[in-house]
Parts: sequence; C-alpha cells; structure tokens
Amino acid sequence: MAAKLTLQSTRRMLSGHEIPAIGNPSSTEKATAEALNVGFRHVDSAIMYRNEKGCGRAIQNSGLDRSEIFLTTKIPPGSMGYQQTKQAVNSSLREAGQDYFDLILIHAPYGGKTARLGAWEALVEAQKSGKVRSIGVSNYGIHHLEELEAYIENGGGARSQSDNHSDIIAWLQKRNIIVEAYSPLAHGERLDEPVLQIIGNKYNKSPAQVMIRWSLQMGLLPLPKSVTPHRIRENTEVFDFELSADDMKLLDTGEYCPTDWDPTVDED
Repeated sequence: MAAKLTLQSTRRMLSGHEIPAIGNPSSTEKATAEALNVGFRHVDSAIMYRNEKGCGRAIQNSGLDRSEIFLTTKIPPGSMGYQQTKQAVNSSLREAGQDYFDLILIHAPYGGKTARLGAWEALVEAQKSGKVRSIGVSNYGIHHLEELEAYIENGGGARSQSDNHSDIIAWLQKRNIIVEAYSPLAHGERLDEPVLQIIGNKYNKSPAQVMIRWSLQMGLLPLPKSVTPHRIRENTEVFDFELSADDMKLLDTGEYCPTDWDPTVDED
C-alpha cells in the first residue's frame, strides 16, 4: 500500500472524511504558505503552537479552495473540560479566520477523567454543529484510550489519534484508527545515526526522507516540521522509493526514547 502513495494520497478516517497522507506543522505563516506551494494540503496547527492565525492567513492567501486543504487544531491542557473546550473551539475558529476545522484533537490527557470526557463531549457537539468535521485525541496512553472507548460505546463520537508508542499504535490500528506521527524526525536528534546514513546512501535519500518513508510504510501519517523552504520541499520527495523489508527491520530499534514530555504514562 505505502509504495503506491503520492503527495496527493488521502486516508479515510472513521468519521468518513479523508485526511492527506502526510502533513506539515509550521510555526509561521510564511512556512505554511511555502508548504502549500510545494503541494502539502494538510496543515497542522494548535493553540499551544500559537500558529492558528498564521496558518489561517496562509490558507486564505493561497489561492486554493478551502475544501482542498485539511486544517487541524488542538485543545490545550488549559482548556480541558466541557465548557472550556467549547470556548476554545470558538476562539480557535476566530483566531484562524475559519468557518470550520477539518480535525480537532485533544492535545494531551491532562485534567483528570471528568475533564477529559467533558472535553470530548464538547468536541462531539462541535462536530454535530459543523464547526469541525472530525475529532480525536493526542498523546493518550492505552488506559486513556480505553477510558474514552468505553465512554464512546455508551455515548458516541468519531476518533483519530496522534502518538508514537508501538503498543499504542497496535491498539489503535486494530480499531482502524489513523495514527499521526508528530515529529517523525525526532527534532533532528537522530539524523546522524549511522544506520540512517547507510540506508540514505543506498536510496540516494537524506536521513530525514528515510525516516518519513519509514513512517509511511509503518502505516502512520507523518507530520514532519520544517520552516526552511528546501527542507519543506525535500519532505515531499518520499514517494519515489520504497524501503526494503530488511531496511525496515534495521530501522526498528525497539527503543522508546521520547523527545518531549510523555503524558501517556504520567497522567491518570
């Protein structure tokens, strides 16, 4: 499946809507505009990134029809809970200058069970009212996911997910939930790994391109971040090669080395 992907490929979410197979988180309007110019159609924003306004402006000035662009935002830890999340959704729409978001995620499972489920209920309502087309969660551990699954089975809602634990990935993919790979380049911390250099030379690709391709072939939806024009373009050039099964195994270290905080394990 991964070998047939292109920059224009999409995947169907449980909500029934399509999401582009690769996305671009950006901190600036200029970088978002560049990403749209080279062919990205998935723009990843968040209240915590303080980039909703810039992303919204880039979309408005792109010359593209809004329906061609998939825009995500996220509910921050400070806006967990039913009423707070309702307010955050409306605030984000105003900030981005949009009539709707394609996807809104709960950014992290903070605040406790009541706040998490209240935030989810607010997103379900926002989806029903047309303010967002699909909803999901980010940085959830399996116990958080099971909590939400039980709530959904008794109430309702659509699902998506963003995370990077192999056990969490298996849990989600078993349920046909799309898994986003945020920061698939590990903030650049592992680009000098010898195995990436060797495999990159084999395919005449950069270590970053190898890592993005690995994510695609693992069935993930990578969100590589860059503000440099030539690197933004480079991140799109990952559809003209396929990593062999042996190379995929070489890249699977079995390690879990988070580059950010990990609420999947330290939040009840």
